[in-house]
Amino acid sequence: MQKSLSTVLLGAFICIGLYLLGSQVGNSLITMRAMERTVTVKGLAELEVNADTAIWPIRFTEVDNDLNNLYLNVQSKTDKVVAFLIKQGFSSDEVSISLPSIQDRQAQGYVDPNVRYRYAAQVTISLYTQRVELLLRIQSNLLELAKEGIAISSQDYDSRTEFIFTQLNDIKPQMVQSATENARQTAEKFAIDSASKLGKIKQASQGQFTISDRDSNTPSIKKVRVVSTLTYYLND
Repeated sequence: MQKSLSTVLLGAFICIGLYLLGSQVGNSLITMRAMERTVTVKGLAELEVNADTAIWPIRFTEVDNDLNNLYLNVQSKTDKVVAFLIKQGFSSDEVSISLPSIQDRQAQGYVDPNVRYRYAAQVTISLYTQRVELLLRIQSNLLELAKEGIAISSQDYDSRTEFIFTQLNDIKPQMVQSATENARQTAEKFAIDSASKLGKIKQASQGQFTISDRDSNTPSIKKVRVVSTLTYYLND
């Protein structure tokens, strides 16, 4: 009889324990589900900056039927272009000269009767400078080179001036903060609309920074852009 009573009591204790355990687990699940109420938003930050570095490839072509004369003319005009840049205020350290590319138009054995000169030399003089404003001002003075018989190529893609912004690390903290604030404003609006309160950040990820020209007419002005993604908890 005592053995049966003990068995019954043991079974009762086990049932009570399982009930309490189940109740605690259930409450924990409810709490976890409440904590899992989240909203994911994106924050955008954009900033316009001036390029701080420029690379200007100055190209011209020289033609002649005599190879020696061609080299002499190339050297003379190259010196004039360099002198022009120095006169405008740039230093010789900012100027580099590539070897001219010489083309023999009769090398393939076919002579076009419309081609007057056998040899053509393409010359590139590169200006690498951090004085962007000075470069923008002097580009309008290229007429001086035209008066010297130097026709600067400016229409083809390879002759375009490249403008670069190199100080991204200096503005990153400010832009990340702006993107985060923008995301939080969106999340707060969502929380209000859903009759909730915005909680802590659950997860945050920063997108890649992109730098592009503001427009095709002003490539020296850059637009820096970053998008941050944040997930917030929602509380009742």
